[in-house]
Amino acid sequence: YELFDVMLIDLCDVGTRVYTFCYTMAYCLEEAARYGKRVMVLDRPNPIGGEQVEGNILEHDYSSFVGLYPIPMRHGLTLGELALLFNQEYGIGAELEVVSMQGWKRWMYFHDTAFPWIAPSPNMPTPDTAMVYPGQVIWEGTTDSEARGTTQPFEFVGAPYWQHEPILKRLQDASLPGCFLRPIRFEPTSGKHANTLCTGFQIHVTDAKRYLPYKTSLTLLQSVMLLYSNQFRYKEPPYEYEFERLPMDLILGSQKLRKNLEHGVPLIEIEKGWQRELVHFMKVREKYFLY
Repeated sequence: YELFDVMLIDLCDVGTRVYTFCYTMAYCLEEAARYGKRVMVLDRPNPIGGEQVEGNILEHDYSSFVGLYPIPMRHGLTLGELALLFNQEYGIGAELEVVSMQGWKRWMYFHDTAFPWIAPSPNMPTPDTAMVYPGQVIWEGTTDSEARGTTQPFEFVGAPYWQHEPILKRLQDASLPGCFLRPIRFEPTSGKHANTLCTGFQIHVTDAKRYLPYKTSLTLLQSVMLLYSNQFRYKEPPYEYEFERLPMDLILGSQKLRKNLEHGVPLIEIEKGWQRELVHFMKVREKYFLY
């Protein structure tokens, strides 16, 4: 720690609670506060915009490396804004400076920036991946394929036991704006169900401003849970440095949410249950807006 005075953080975040880059940053802030070092965050665009916010607030008992603080699944902040929020709201207290961007506006998605996309991690190959990720990441908590091992991870989802017609019939009354679920079959080359034909869907986002990634994927997840209760399975630990708690609970940030899905509680009712905390978060986050 004597070898440097300032730590520069230059990472491309993807606007989703479970993406671990922001917690690596948070741990750096904690150590900087402990050792009296200064941190500079070089801000980057939130590729899925800075206006839309969605999802339940993570509960304290389900804090982990895929969800360290009580924020919603889609937080609508840049990495620099997250740094300011973490540092102040959660008492880290590091000496922090955020170097803000020029020209970025909250309404912008990555396609609006005219920047080239450089994948921040192997399974985040395009901005379209980032767009569906706040919802599709929940499949990591199951034995179903989130399409790692294909060219379009997270855009595809499925499993060998899925059937198009029953799932589509169950979804026909669901309000899932801004997207189209196209029936497909795919075969991952690695990961879950490697070299096995999976039946599933590709999520095509038709209107980013109306699309609700978390609600869309939760609705699909609940449909699969209830239709195929004898075949649907959760992934067992370990997951992201956690060896005891269920990965799905860590990803959702709540055991109660998982139980409600299992019991068939309608999504509209589930969403009502998290609105008060979400509204509070939306007010808090405004204090840290840089754009």
